[in-house]
Amino acid sequence: MNIMGIKDMAADFLRLVASGKVDEAFQKYTDPGMIHHNPYFRGDAESLKAAMKENAANQPGKIFEVRQALEEGDRVMVFSRIRNKPEDAGFALVHICRFEGDRISEMWDVGQQIPDDSPNENGMF
Repeated sequence: MNIMGIKDMAADFLRLVASGKVDEAFQKYTDPGMIHHNPYFRGDAESLKAAMKENAANQPGKIFEVRQALEEGDRVMVFSRIRNKPEDAGFALVHICRFEGDRISEMWDVGQQIPDDSPNENGMF
């Protein structure tokens, strides 16, 4: 069993994926039967992995920042920001991971582009 808590494992999984280390992330943290709920890809782990590899190849050097991570039971929610360049506003992302033991067995993700000009003085973060 991994000595990290599942909150740390979920955040590390996402950091590895964002840095282009998709194979390592999947090998370390996902269950082979993992499913996901991203509406743009088939729901199996291999389809998601392929899409993540393509994204990493097309957008190398992404800046990924975990802003909050919450854990409740077998679920972890990671709220993060991703940008292609430091000057980009980027996207706010939420990933929800369900764990079985120390492996991600199910994942959901939602994202929202950060507007360049928002009337909200508090910002997204």
